[in-house]
Amino acid sequence: MNTPHKIGFVSLGCPKATVDSEQVITQLKAEGYEIVPSYDEADMVIVNTCGFIDSAVEESLDTIGEALQENGKVVVTGCLGARSEMIKEKFPSLLAVTGPHAKDEVMQAVHTHFPAPHDPFFDLVPKQGVKLTPRHYAYLKISEGCNHRCSFCIIPSFRGDLVSRPIDKVMQEAVHLANAGVKEILVISQDTSAYGVDVKYATQFWEGQPLKTKFLDLAKALGQLGVWVRMHYVYPYPHVDDVIPLMAKGIILPYLDIPFQHASPKILKLMKRPGNRERVLERIHAWREVCPELVIRSTFIVGFPGETDDDFQQLLDFIAEAQLDRVGCFMYSPVEGAAANELPDQVADGIKQERYDIFMQAQQVISTAKLQQRIGQTMKVLVEEQTDEGYVARSYADAPEIDGLVYIETDQALALGEFHQVEVVDTDEYDCYAILCSG
Repeated sequence: MNTPHKIGFVSLGCPKATVDSEQVITQLKAEGYEIVPSYDEADMVIVNTCGFIDSAVEESLDTIGEALQENGKVVVTGCLGARSEMIKEKFPSLLAVTGPHAKDEVMQAVHTHFPAPHDPFFDLVPKQGVKLTPRHYAYLKISEGCNHRCSFCIIPSFRGDLVSRPIDKVMQEAVHLANAGVKEILVISQDTSAYGVDVKYATQFWEGQPLKTKFLDLAKALGQLGVWVRMHYVYPYPHVDDVIPLMAKGIILPYLDIPFQHASPKILKLMKRPGNRERVLERIHAWREVCPELVIRSTFIVGFPGETDDDFQQLLDFIAEAQLDRVGCFMYSPVEGAAANELPDQVADGIKQERYDIFMQAQQVISTAKLQQRIGQTMKVLVEEQTDEGYVARSYADAPEIDGLVYIETDQALALGEFHQVEVVDTDEYDCYAILCSG
C-alpha cells in the first residue's frame, strides 16, 4: 500500500471560508490524503486566505510567507487568491493560486504535484464531511456571493453574485450533521435573508415535503431536526418578520445577526446599504413584542468617509434606542478595490479612534444592563470546555467565538458538547456566571 501524501492546511477568515476549507479537507480525506498539523510533517501546505480588510490581507500574506519559509510547497486559495497577480508577484514560487470556493481548482493543484493515492469513490469520510469546528456545532452555508454592492466591500468581486444552494441539498447536509451528533447548526451566507431570490424561490422536495428555496421554509425545516439553529448575516427585509414567530415558539433560536453598519441615512447611502433608521427601529420593537427573548447582534463601522459629528451622534442615538444585545464595531479602513476609497472627506485616524472608544463605552453600558436582567434566570447552555474553576458554556444568546460566554462554577463532571440547565447568579459587561440547576 502506498504511503499517503501529507497535506498541511491553514484556514483564515470568516465562517464562510471555514466551510470552504472543510469542503477541501473532506475531499482530500476522501481521496486518501492525510491532513497533518505542522509544516514539518507536510508534503504540501494549502493556505485559505482572507482579503476583506487590510489587517486580514496582512495576516494572509504573512501566513503565506511563513508557509513558504517553513515548507516551501504552498497552494493559496480563498478571497485574497482572487488577487492572483499580486500574490504571484510577491511569492513567485507558489505552486498554485486560486480564488474562493474553488475546491476543484485546489484539488487539481494537489493532484498535479501529489497524485491521489487511491480511488476516491470509496467511503472514507463521514457523510457530514470533515469539520474544523468542535463536533457539537457546525456551520451550514446556504449560498455563495451577494447581490449588494456596498461601497466598503469587495467580497462580490471575489465571490460573485448570489447563488443559492438547492434547499433539498442544504437540508440533506443538515440531517447528516444532526445525525453525527451536532447540537447546533449556524446558518451562514453573505446575505441569508436573500436566500432563494436568484432561483425565484424554486420548490424542491425533502423527505416528502415541498420546500421553497426561501428563508422562512429553510427555518421551518431546520427547526424539525431537534438541534439549535442560529441565523447569521440577516438583512432586516420585511419577510424576516415571518421568522420571528418560529423563534417565539422555540423552533429556531431567538437570535439574529444583522449587520446594520450605521444609522445615519447619509452614511448608509454613501455605503450603498439598505436601511431606514426609523423603520428598522419599528421592526426591532415589533419583533420583541412577538418574541421578548430575541437577542440581536450587529456590527457597525465608525469613521466612514463623510461621517460628521452629527452622523456619529445619530449612530449613538440608534444604539441607545435599539438596545442591541451584542455589538461589534470597526474603524473604517480602506480596502484595495473598494469604491469607498474614492469618497471625499476621509476621517482622520485620531477621530476614528475617539469615536470607536465612545461607541464601545456606550454599548458596554447597554450590554451590562441587559445582562444584569438575566440574573436569577434559568438558561439552557451548551458546554464548550473545562477550566480549573468549572466549565465554559454558551447560551442561545451566544454565538461561538464572537459573543459572550457562560461560566459555570461546579465540581460536578460535565460532558463537553452537551446541554445543561443553569441559573445565572452574576454578570459583567459581556459574560454570565452561573451554577448548575439541581435535579
